[in-house]
Amino acid sequence: MGFILMGKGFHVKHHNLGRVISIANQKGGVGKTTTSINLAASLAVLEKRVLLMDLDPQGNSTSGLGIDKKEVESGMYEVLMGDSSLAEAVVETECENLSLLAATMDLAGSEVELVNKEKREHRLQKSFSEYKGEAFDYVIIDCPPALNILTLNALTASDAVMITLQTEFYAMEGLSQLMDTIRRVRGALNPDLLMDGILLTMVDRRNNLAQQVEGEVRDYFGNQVYQQVIPRNVRLSEAPSYGVPVMHHDIRSAGAKAYLQVAQEFMQRQG
Repeated sequence: MGFILMGKGFHVKHHNLGRVISIANQKGGVGKTTTSINLAASLAVLEKRVLLMDLDPQGNSTSGLGIDKKEVESGMYEVLMGDSSLAEAVVETECENLSLLAATMDLAGSEVELVNKEKREHRLQKSFSEYKGEAFDYVIIDCPPALNILTLNALTASDAVMITLQTEFYAMEGLSQLMDTIRRVRGALNPDLLMDGILLTMVDRRNNLAQQVEGEVRDYFGNQVYQQVIPRNVRLSEAPSYGVPVMHHDIRSAGAKAYLQVAQEFMQRQG
């Protein structure tokens, strides 16, 4: 995996941040950021208070909500380094009920800097335990497309993990590696980490391969796979360039409808 998990961790959830879900996949381009933004925005539309955390140095969740990384004074990097409290770094977005912990320009360097920090996999969790700000219903963490120290911080601080999976030829191969990481995190850092589910993205049901992969994933993982899938949709790809979630770009689009359905299914899964 390229890193070593440090011993048994403490895992105490004394915070008012609500339920914390990491959206993860070590592959890029599988709809992780699109899902982070649009699931968070859909939950906000359904009148839940949501905090979206951009843990990906590319900062696409930040720019996808219309916020310029260069202008963010304190964000995810400052929180991980202990230079800012979580409450100080949270910003409001244009979307009602949706707050953001932005990725800043320095986040890319944090991996190297975290290596020598004490309890390096617990930095995010520690910031949660010290949080004294407004309560949220859900926290959605957009993880980087890598199984690195940033992703470990997210998984250690989370209640559950959602995996986005593109219905393509090598989908299952990458999934087994991610499942192995989740098992290791449970063993060493966060015994309470649950599987929220697998969300199939960029699905084109006219494509035989996509149908075949979907069938295989559903056969193998059963009801861990979300019933709702995310279709390939032009509006979904356009929305980030306007700095808004898809439902604020075109509420009638197939992409917007799909994410609202996913949000409802997500809330049912949380119980």
